[in-house]
Amino acid sequence: MPHDDLPIIDMTPFHGGGSGANDVVTRVQAACLNTGFFLVTGHGVSVDVIDRLYRAARGFFDQPEESKHSLIGQPAHMGGLGFAPLLKEALAATQGQATPGDIKESINYGPSLPGSLWPAQNAELQGACAAYFSEMEQLAKQLRQIFCAAIGLPTDYFEPGFVNHLSALRVINYPAQTVAPLTGQLRAGAHTDYGFMTILRSEASPGGLQVRRRDGTWIDAPAIDNAFIVNIADAFMRWTNDTWVSTPHRVINPPQSMRGLARRQSMAFFVNPSSDTRIECLKAFCKVGIQPKYEPVTFSDYIDLKTKQAFST
Repeated sequence: MPHDDLPIIDMTPFHGGGSGANDVVTRVQAACLNTGFFLVTGHGVSVDVIDRLYRAARGFFDQPEESKHSLIGQPAHMGGLGFAPLLKEALAATQGQATPGDIKESINYGPSLPGSLWPAQNAELQGACAAYFSEMEQLAKQLRQIFCAAIGLPTDYFEPGFVNHLSALRVINYPAQTVAPLTGQLRAGAHTDYGFMTILRSEASPGGLQVRRRDGTWIDAPAIDNAFIVNIADAFMRWTNDTWVSTPHRVINPPQSMRGLARRQSMAFFVNPSSDTRIECLKAFCKVGIQPKYEPVTFSDYIDLKTKQAFST
């Protein structure tokens, strides 16, 4: 796949200033205008922290089903652990498409989000989630600074909206498929993400992430060692008056020849502002003669609608 579809951008020069920083900003801006997707290296995230969460989550997913399901329906603890079982979510519903449930399960965590008590049999998981979440907060802030530079805003413009933010870490297990999927059923149906942006740690395996081009064709997202995939999400697209793109993407099924073999695990960090943050057209995108496409809305009202759509199965 050509790298101009999903460019690989080294963030290192951004912190050095000068022409190197400007090049990073220019390349990120171009990606946000064209596909809303790009990959970053030079991000500074600890490989040990990444590996620690990957192993701890794998141990959780390998538990008996009854142990995992005991977490469902008990979101009484702020900063607890959430679990979404296989087939519970159908992401294509957010695009108005009725499909069977997605072939995935996930654990979900955020300090400002409710969940269940952390299971004692996975003592390492809580610390691994917290450490990874902290690293992602720092990377998300750096990316927001790059976005601000691209738009012509002060680098801290968005930060008040990220006090008590509602960002969420989701580790997703796509099990090896031992039976044929139902008609229209994918590992994750075509959807856009809901918040500000998403930072994804992907895994190279059959049945991976695909991104839809403007012409409607689907392209495979590369899995590059020590890189993260970043994409613009719906709320930020609204902030830019639909100028920066929140692009549909999906996770396809592995080929039939890999039946029973192609397990996949990914780690997504959904960067979300605080619940009362107002999403409204930025002045740079609503100049004279250009009207806002949307009425202002709080993030909590916007995310409630999207979540209800996805979990309506």
